[in-house]
Amino acid sequence: MANFSKPTGPQFSVDVYQNEFLPEGGRDVNAIVTVTATGGGTSGGLPDAAAGSAAVVLMLDCSGSMEYPPTKMRGAREAAAAAIDTLRDGTAFALVAGTHVAREVYPGNGRLAVADGRTRAEARQALRALTAGGGTAIGTWLRLADRLLSAAEAPIRHGILLTDGRNEHEAPADLRAALEACTGRFTCDARGVGTDWEVDEVRGIARTLLGTADIVADPAGLTADFTAMMEHVMGKEVADVALRLWTPVGVEISLVKQVAPTVEDLAGRRTGAGPRAGDYPTGSWGDESRDYHVSVRVPEAAVGREMLAARVSLVVPDPAGGAPATLGQGLVRAVWTDDMVMSTAINAQVAHYTGQAELADVIQQGLDARKSGDHDGATAKLGRAVQLAAASGNADTAKLLSKVVDVVDAATGTVRLKAKVAEADEMTLETRSTKTVRVKK
Repeated sequence: MANFSKPTGPQFSVDVYQNEFLPEGGRDVNAIVTVTATGGGTSGGLPDAAAGSAAVVLMLDCSGSMEYPPTKMRGAREAAAAAIDTLRDGTAFALVAGTHVAREVYPGNGRLAVADGRTRAEARQALRALTAGGGTAIGTWLRLADRLLSAAEAPIRHGILLTDGRNEHEAPADLRAALEACTGRFTCDARGVGTDWEVDEVRGIARTLLGTADIVADPAGLTADFTAMMEHVMGKEVADVALRLWTPVGVEISLVKQVAPTVEDLAGRRTGAGPRAGDYPTGSWGDESRDYHVSVRVPEAAVGREMLAARVSLVVPDPAGGAPATLGQGLVRAVWTDDMVMSTAINAQVAHYTGQAELADVIQQGLDARKSGDHDGATAKLGRAVQLAAASGNADTAKLLSKVVDVVDAATGTVRLKAKVAEADEMTLETRSTKTVRVKK
């Protein structure tokens, strides 16, 4: 384990959990890397960070469907007001109304307001005037948020996006282009209210922009959710953190994946960082801990040999353009042995998160099979999901699965598909399928 710290903000530690022992001829090395940030501003409540350290844009769906029922539009206005009340003094912020076009609601003229008593009151007044009408073109909302946030000097730049429908008024390519343009420029949490939106669209926005995705089936839950999201944003202190993976000559990277608090494949996000090294973006950090699964393939070696298989570092860019600062570092090792007990033991953390990643996959496969009418395939996949959730202690996912299947025997994964499933229950399971539980220490 290695500990590093910045002059201000939380201290980072990196712990590596693995079985480093390989049999003769063995090549695959797996490790769980736990990154923990402690001592930041979120300890004990909202941070006492410097004014101007964060900028936030709230993007609210104001399309015509938000009035059906009217509780959606009312809930969105109230939730946004609660989020604004949660802003720390000195935080830059703006409100955007999203329809088939994006419109600045507050403060306007391409500017960001600075949170204080007066601007919060003005923003709440602007929210009360919002009405629903028009279509949905989410790419335009994101591009406007990007323009607004680009003017902020704050290191933490974040968006919160709420939608209740499908992105029907722009081509899928337009949304993809907008997401590509915004990648690396700000992070974004995405929420779907009601049940008429596309899980893949909302989850894709959050995944691309390193935020969270969730469903709020009942508009009455929006205020609590928006408040929690904003509190989380206010707790962020270190932006643009990257997981840097260096490997020696001859070592191939097989997998880099976040496995807690959610499963997110990072392999396709790698950018070069010098000889034998690559960076994988992780977004912004406050007081929190995340787990990553790293798998590499090493050259064959004789019994008794050992090598450094990979070096994992947490780095942040230097604002002055110099070399990135290292926040923490851990080592992944490989040791060849003829002791079968040592070489065949599976590390508990690796085994747990391998199961959690499979759980996310089989839930999605089971729901896809159910939608296509493949009842046998859906039963088999969702039964395996029930088995994995029970074995790993993932009680939240087990509860969501019980809304879709009748569980006969969780230990064996024996289930029956329910004849009728509420759309909100199915969408909740799909949206939250990537959430994991930490390994029991």
